[in-house]
Amino acid sequence: MIKQLDKRSGITYVYESTSYWDRAKKQPRSKRTLIGRLDPDKGEVVPTDGRGKRRSIKNLNPLAKRGPVPVTQTERLFFGATYLFDQIGIVTGVTADLKTCFPHTYQQIQSISYYLILEDRNPLFRFKRWAMFHKRPYGNTIPSQRSSELFQSITEDAKMQFFRLQRKLQIEKEYWAYDSTSISSYSESLRQVKHGKNKDGEKLPQINLTLIFGENSGLPFYYRKLSRNIPDVKTIRELLRELDVPGYEKIKLVMDRGYYSADNINVLYKEHRKFLCSTSAALQFAKDSIREIGAEKDRCEHYNSDLELYVFSRTIAWDYEQERPYKGDTIREERRMYLHLYFNPDKFSDDGKALNRKLDALKAELLSGKRVPEHEKDYRKYFEVKETPKRGISLSYKQEAIDSVRDRCGFFVLIGNEVKDPVTALRLYRMRDIIEKAFWNIKERLNLRRTLTSSESSLEGKLFVEFVALIYFSYIKKKMEEAGLFSRYTMQELLDELDVIECFREPGKAAIQGEVLKKQEQIYRDLGVEPLPAAPEMK
Repeated sequence: MIKQLDKRSGITYVYESTSYWDRAKKQPRSKRTLIGRLDPDKGEVVPTDGRGKRRSIKNLNPLAKRGPVPVTQTERLFFGATYLFDQIGIVTGVTADLKTCFPHTYQQIQSISYYLILEDRNPLFRFKRWAMFHKRPYGNTIPSQRSSELFQSITEDAKMQFFRLQRKLQIEKEYWAYDSTSISSYSESLRQVKHGKNKDGEKLPQINLTLIFGENSGLPFYYRKLSRNIPDVKTIRELLRELDVPGYEKIKLVMDRGYYSADNINVLYKEHRKFLCSTSAALQFAKDSIREIGAEKDRCEHYNSDLELYVFSRTIAWDYEQERPYKGDTIREERRMYLHLYFNPDKFSDDGKALNRKLDALKAELLSGKRVPEHEKDYRKYFEVKETPKRGISLSYKQEAIDSVRDRCGFFVLIGNEVKDPVTALRLYRMRDIIEKAFWNIKERLNLRRTLTSSESSLEGKLFVEFVALIYFSYIKKKMEEAGLFSRYTMQELLDELDVIECFREPGKAAIQGEVLKKQEQIYRDLGVEPLPAAPEMK
């Protein structure tokens, strides 16, 4: 933190200074971000909006008013589902961790999270109506303006402290699925909102949201917000640096082929991280192994009936490189890597048909003279093209290149530095669908397909509240899968089954709980929480 006096106004401003190395100028630089101004009487930092004006971020839950909000009117509220969330918060430690990191606003964060889960795809301005009928941690309502102020009050330090405390949920030696998705935005004033290739096919500008999910625990542990113009392959190095801050050290990553690059693999080896990554069958080490397999690709001895695939595994040498700027040299040595190959006869047929369609389309473009600039590389790869004034365009296939591609049809490739068994490796990789479903949940179920926030701080805070809601949601989903509840309920049906339980509150008296059915008690038990006690029988 740096304090600087403005002699014209007499105001002392407080900045956060971050040092970094400027590669272009080859010298250390620093970046300053305005935090606020110094109160000369109290010595406290007063937040500003960046133009010297005091922010209207109010303490939504002042220290003097801690504790449960007293009942001031007679009311009948639904609380069966919110009771479930309360218990999950205790079991996972989320409530205690939020209280530690956000002592004045944790109840508001929880209440909005409850609303996002229960009210499928409903916008936040509907919170007031929902709050009229539901018991929740924060007794008062939170209008749209107050929710924006809440989001702005969520600091980066508090978030990192929360991630640090949530480490206790990590299952030892589990692999973490890592992936990204695009979140569309109606605001183009945010610095990281950019136009780019939208993974949902929308034409709005967007940001990237990356998530890390435990594949055994089924819970999210960390997220990052990135500019849309940063490709997936560029994010691994910075991810490892950020994970060091909350103390995540012995992590194991599972990634799709979008994260494969020689630089990323070298970084993972350098940092001694375990990984499993999908790659292209067109890479040289994959092509060499596929060529060695040859006619054995569909022999019965390699068939796995559980996977319904032919499986192969090789131990190969990775050409490791590490630049050392401080010594002015580069380390080059071999590192052990496991290459797993899977052949699917059905995929072989589909890939072959797709290749034939591609060749036909390229041939038609060449013969018609309507060449596509993006296809020039493929023209050169697959065809010998000749053109004369009399005979026009004539072409012939480069059969060797086509055969090389056809040989790889039907193959899927994984590489890693820990898992030797190809069956175990594929099962681990297939568990990545947990993060694909999480992206669907956070965008569709939790209503974050498009964001309307117009300030950086509001967007950062809203993403964090959505992340907290995702923890509750993921816990319920994992427990439902373990107990086989999805055969009887959808997620919404299960929550609706509990949400009908009421409580009656009157000023000055203890709350009266409504009836709890046996099947509702069993749902609580299946979800790993203590059920509400059944109402006493009337004599």
